[in-house]
Order: sequence, then structure tokens, then C-alpha cells
Amino acid sequence: MYEYHVEGGIPIKGTVHASGNKNAALPCIAAVLLTKEDVVLRNIPEIEDCHVMIQILEAMGVEAQKLEEHVWKFNSSKLRDCTIPHDLSKKIRASILFAGPLVARCGKAVMLPPGGDVIGRRRLDSHFLALTELGARVNANGKFEFTANKLVGADIFLDEASVTATENAVMAAVLADGKTEITNAASEPHVQDLCNMLNSMGAKISGIGSNILTIEGVKELCGTDFSIGPDFMEIGSFIGLAAATRGSITITGVNPKDMRPLRISFGKLGIRWDIEGDALTVSAGQEMRVNNDLGGMIPKIDDSPWPGFPPDLTSIMTVVATQVEGTVLIFEKMFESRMFFVDKLISMGARITLCDPHRAVVTGPSLLHGEHLVSPDVRAGMAMVIAAMAAHGESVISNVYQIERGYEHLVERLQSLGARIERVEV
Repeated sequence: MYEYHVEGGIPIKGTVHASGNKNAALPCIAAVLLTKEDVVLRNIPEIEDCHVMIQILEAMGVEAQKLEEHVWKFNSSKLRDCTIPHDLSKKIRASILFAGPLVARCGKAVMLPPGGDVIGRRRLDSHFLALTELGARVNANGKFEFTANKLVGADIFLDEASVTATENAVMAAVLADGKTEITNAASEPHVQDLCNMLNSMGAKISGIGSNILTIEGVKELCGTDFSIGPDFMEIGSFIGLAAATRGSITITGVNPKDMRPLRISFGKLGIRWDIEGDALTVSAGQEMRVNNDLGGMIPKIDDSPWPGFPPDLTSIMTVVATQVEGTVLIFEKMFESRMFFVDKLISMGARITLCDPHRAVVTGPSLLHGEHLVSPDVRAGMAMVIAAMAAHGESVISNVYQIERGYEHLVERLQSLGARIERVEV
């Protein structure tokens, strides 16, 4: 096991390149099961979640070859098993993404309930609804068994705009007989990446980027060579890090369109950036003051389905708000346990009132001091890293496995920006 030792109070400065989108890489890795031909995926981030997904493929008989850093070639022509190993499925929530392609390819998928971050109740009902509408049968008695003699296109209305349920439905529908329409579909950039990858394999998906996806089923898919887009969650985290430490950063490999929802919310905290081509620059010496709503009302930063502000960044925004002059309401609507990490920020000196499991009022700026912290999940863990780097004194962060599930070579990249952080084995 490892922990981070962080000496805070030092502004960061430098340039980093954006990693591939974790939440796009995971479904795209699962989608290689939909063809017997070679699939090359580029810009795969070197993180634990991707490693586990690849291990699951290998356990089922898929050939996985790392061609170079961030580039993998897969061939599933020798797929021999439709059961996901239990020790792997419990490590990662994204293991549920194998249900759609396995049912479409083999007519069967067996797995334990998936693992993942402990951030409150995480429904799987939408997955069951979508696959059932397409003709699959679901048995959820202790383990999940999906079976189907034949998948048939259907009119699917998701009861929530779930990213992974949309992805499972799309991967099943591309090989179903006939036309499928998915309404209330998620439209995040990672969902778009998956749909574009499938179209490059011969699928017929239209409406990409909207909340209504139309899929014309095809008999088979071919191989492809596809590149994953940049991780706007990681980019938002680095923006927050630069702001909280009063430093500067240039992030290359950015998709400017992904940054539009983030610009609005960061702007409420007085944080700005410039984009030239694919390079985003956050300058030092920003105002760092809450911009009140009309009439002097306290502003709200709240998450919502894309193109709203992404829920995975509410933890980051909470930390950044502790270093900004003024008061803001952080409203995390989706998960009732995500905000519980704020007690650690309070112990560091932050002025935060946790109103209920979803809302926190933050008043800044607060002088934070070093503390011993435990990472509860990927995003809150990164938020703790930012808090530790903004604080005075030394902090120790435990359970960093959770952080490294979503952030590639984090310590080395932070060190390249001037951060005093070490990864220590314990």
C-alpha cells in the first residue's frame, strides 16, 4: 500500500498533457467484444480502472497486446467465457459495461454486482430496463445473469440519463434485429466517443451528442483503429489545482467544446482561462472572488446531466471554493455520500456548512493547514490532494489506490509542476 506525503503552500507552474478520457476508455474497451476482428484503441490512460478492464477481457479469452504507451490492440475471436471473474468485477463499477456486448455477442453474461466508489446508492435499474426492452432476461438473485435468444430493436425510454446504462443499451442495440430508439439518453463526451467508435466499426448510430439516439441494427461489426478523446474531468482537476495553489498551468490536448460547462461554473469563482488551439492556460494572479448572482444573491454551483456541470467535479469545486473570497452553495444532486469528505476539509480549517447529504455552503478564503487524510473515492481523493497542496504544512493522504484508479502517473506529473509530493510505501 502507498500514501502521499505532501508539503503544501507552493504554487504550481508548468505544462501537462491531458490524459485520455477514463470514462470513454472503459466502455470502448468493453466494446471490443462486439467484433472478432482486431481493434486498436489509442490514448488509453495508464490507470488502474483500465488495467482491470483489460484483465477481465484476458480472463475471458481475449488477446490484449500493448503496442506502446497508451495504445492497445485487442482480438476477441477466441472469446471462451461469458462469465466475468468475481474477483475482478468487484474491483470496478465499469464491469457492468460487459453486459451489453456479451449478451449481443453470446446471448449470455454472468457477473457479480459491480464494485467501485462508495459515494451512495448507485442504481442499476436503468441497465436492466434497457436490456430487458431489447429482449434480454435478467436474473439478479445474488449475481447478475443476462440471457437472450435474440435481441430485437425497441423504443427505450430510460428512467434516468445514466451514462453507463446508455452505453450498455447502445452496445446491445448495434447487433439487435431492427431499429432502436433510446430517449433520455446520456450525451456526455465519453458516450459520444463510444458511439463514434462503434460507427467506425460499421454500426449505424445517429443523434450522437443529443438525448435521443437512433440505432439501426447490423449483422456484424468489423475492427477499427480509434483514438479516445481527452479527459475533461482531469483537465478540470488541474484547473482547480492551479487556482487553489494560486499558480499557473498550461494543459495541452484539450477539446475546447468540452470546457464550456466548466467555464461557467469556474467563472462563478472568478477563475478564468485562455484557450489557443488545444492548449488551455490558467494564469496566476487571478481575482479569486465569488461572482454573486444578480441582486447580490449567493451563487450556486450544481451538477446535472451533460451539457450541465459534471458531478465528478463537485468535490474539486468544493476545495477550490475554500480559497476564494465570498460564499457559494455547492449542490451535488446525484450521490448522497459524495459530500461527506468535507469533514476532513473542515478539520484542515475550511469554513464549510454541510446542510444535508447533497448541499454544502462554503465561505472563503480559509487558511488550510496540513492534516492526515483518507481518500474515499477517485474525485474526493483528488480534491484532498488539491487541499493538501493549498494548505500550509505537511499532509499525509492514505488509500491513494482510489485516486490512482482515475489519474495517470499523478505524482510524477505533479512533481513536474513543482509540487512537493512523494509516493511512499507503507
